[in-house]
Amino acid sequence: KALFWTAVINGVVAVPVMIVMMLMTMRPEVMADFTLPRPLWFVGWLSTAAMALAVAAMFATSWG
Repeated sequence: KALFWTAVINGVVAVPVMIVMMLMTMRPEVMADFTLPRPLWFVGWLSTAAMALAVAAMFATSWG
């Protein structure tokens, strides 16, 4: 049971962490010359959205 709930919590917490990481990697004052190029920017936000949808689907199906 502990492993299951740890995985659930990890999935839920991953979404805000991914959002903060995406915002930080896009800022030149944070990353200097290593800012995220546009193709990786797109893939990163796509992955963040997919993770958020997965978490939303998990909550929608567990209480519905």
